[in-house]
Amino acid sequence: MSTEKTERIAVLIDADNTRPSIIDGLLAEIAKYGVASVRRIYGDWTSSMLKGWKEVLLEHSVQPIQQFGYTRGKNATDSAMIIDAMDLLYTGKFDAFCIVSSDSDFTRLASRIRESGLLVYGFGEKKTPAPFVSACDKFIYTEVLSARTSDNEAITRKSTAELRKDTRLVRLLRNAVDSSSDESGWAHLATVGSNIAKQSPEFDPRNYGYSKLGELVGATRLFDLEERKLGDGHSKSIYLHDKREKRKKTPPKSEE
Repeated sequence: MSTEKTERIAVLIDADNTRPSIIDGLLAEIAKYGVASVRRIYGDWTSSMLKGWKEVLLEHSVQPIQQFGYTRGKNATDSAMIIDAMDLLYTGKFDAFCIVSSDSDFTRLASRIRESGLLVYGFGEKKTPAPFVSACDKFIYTEVLSARTSDNEAITRKSTAELRKDTRLVRLLRNAVDSSSDESGWAHLATVGSNIAKQSPEFDPRNYGYSKLGELVGATRLFDLEERKLGDGHSKSIYLHDKREKRKKTPPKSEE
């Protein structure tokens, strides 16, 4: 019998700033991190604007929370979400929170939850302001949760040349490999992934058209990849080595 603890996650969705088409991908992604013990979505359900959400809530057991817009120009939905989040936080029953919105108003909420020692997973569109993204432990852009983007075009897999031109990506990968490497310069892929997540909450190989970190790293052709068998002889792990370091360690050819 497994004794591994399952993380309990409170999922709070801002219906005003989230598309209903992401619900399947959203819940599948959350399942990677734990169990969505609470699933709530906030909005004014008397509005025809939320019709798309009404059609999927029952199917996915998401509880709608009614919030009337009492004052024009003020977002009552945000206030209701923040109040509920703090109430849930104080119960001490959860290991993590999932905040689904592209609104920067949740930046302080994410920071406050993290201050209490809980993980915060953020989900929002690529237009989400940087402060909210940075306030989360991990941030997933909702465009990658389905096979197509919001403008119905497939997410294009970036070529090796395009990846190498992305100086921020290259720097992020190289810094992570350098920080995770042993004395020989090799770094375990899983450790590299953890290091990247700490540097850049919004990093996701799917943003570049690749499903796995190993695929993305291999596509850059900036690193040597090596599969190594684990102690049981059956499982394998991937290790990386910066090709620049290899060249540095290679002695110069003797001149004839």
